[in-house]
Amino acid sequence: MCGSYGLGGYLTDEDRPIGLDPLDERENRERIAEWVRDWSGKANTTRAGGANLNPIIIPSRGTSRALAFAWWWLHIDGKPAPFTAFNSRDDALVTKWHSSFQRRALLPATWYSEGGKTWRLPDDRAFAIAAITSPRELDDGGSGLSYSMVTRHGVGEAASVVSARGESRMPLILPREVHDAWLDPARSGDADLVAEMQQASEAISREVTAEGSATTAQAPGAATLF
Repeated sequence: MCGSYGLGGYLTDEDRPIGLDPLDERENRERIAEWVRDWSGKANTTRAGGANLNPIIIPSRGTSRALAFAWWWLHIDGKPAPFTAFNSRDDALVTKWHSSFQRRALLPATWYSEGGKTWRLPDDRAFAIAAITSPRELDDGGSGLSYSMVTRHGVGEAASVVSARGESRMPLILPREVHDAWLDPARSGDADLVAEMQQASEAISREVTAEGSATTAQAPGAATLF
């Protein structure tokens, strides 16, 4: 299961586009840069108190998108699920995660960690990971968002990471051409959508390569933020 991912330092460079709508809007770039400064560009599962909320892309006003910050551990009935809920398998979206599968998001990233290594695309470009969301209750009576990262079976080099159960998993990375379909609130979360995203993810997933130990690889990225 993937327990850490993040955004590289170049996202604070205004001359280099991120390429993920709507993150290149000035206000959103500033919010992302602030998050990178506060958390060294690393998303972790959210602890009690919910200080470390992470950036996600959600649908807004039909075909538009918005940047939000959400709790990384899916909530049930407004509260953190009492079971493991930071990752959700693609082959269980229609069954175990059906309700949250109807509310989908994208997680912006330039790397993720798995098997003691940091994984990136060859050109270090930003990519988006599929996620599902659910509402969470705030102490002031308001509401926010929680999410779970969607994972798929490992392919390409990522298939070399095998769990104790003998299975390889990796984030469900989605190419830009299917982002609208994944986020579309009018699209039902069903088996057809799962199959479409699995197929669309195949090529970009095979591009992912490991750059080395996660503990040694993440630190230089944080050091080059500014």
